[in-house]
Amino acid sequence: MSDFAKILQDKCMNFSVRIVNLARFLKSEKHEYNIADQIFRSGTSIGANIAEAECAISKKDFMAKVYIALKECNETIYWLELLYRTRLIIKKEYESMYDDSNELRKILGTITKTTAENLKQQNTK
Repeated sequence: MSDFAKILQDKCMNFSVRIVNLARFLKSEKHEYNIADQIFRSGTSIGANIAEAECAISKKDFMAKVYIALKECNETIYWLELLYRTRLIIKKEYESMYDDSNELRKILGTITKTTAENLKQQNTK
């Protein structure tokens, strides 16, 4: 595993831990179960799909897994904003979680774009 892959997996795992703790907080303190379940699924799915991408059988498979992680990241950002707008989390919590998820979104977007360009170049040879 490359250093970059290890860093990405660590970032995803750390974000997943934060998501698990957020879902736990939402259920126990705010008695919000529906959004807690939604953000739990999308937020932890990011890292799970990156873990699957590490064992991809082809570059297309790798790109598909990373793209799913990117979509799950976008969904997680949606739920974070909804939690903030409905005042279930405070601005400081929102900004911290948003910053982490947006960093992941940028990384995953770059990986997806670069992989797609590489696949396109391979197919034109």
